[in-house]
Amino acid sequence: MNNAAPLQVQKRRLTGTIVSDAMNKTRVVAVDRAKKHVRYHKYYTVTTRFVAHDEQNIYHRGDVVVIEETRPLSARKRWIIIERIGSAPVSVVTEKVISDANEQNVTE
Repeated sequence: MNNAAPLQVQKRRLTGTIVSDAMNKTRVVAVDRAKKHVRYHKYYTVTTRFVAHDEQNIYHRGDVVVIEETRPLSARKRWIIIERIGSAPVSVVTEKVISDANEQNVTE
């Protein structure tokens, strides 16, 4: 029998922007990556959305955060938010204000 300590597994960490904070203790984080086209050899952006856990509800739409993979917390949640790096560019925040204004005009 080997009494050595088990190996520590390095968990993946990704950086992305919160695109939805409508749920309680849950955030949707969009992670962008560059992918090279096989034939044309040009790079294009691929966006993947991850559902991440936010225990204290302290992160909001537009925040740039680091997420880390963890054990399954629910049917779709396998990531937790580790830290906030910054806030989103002004264009994302402006887009949110415009969409909110449009929603208010539709309901009135």
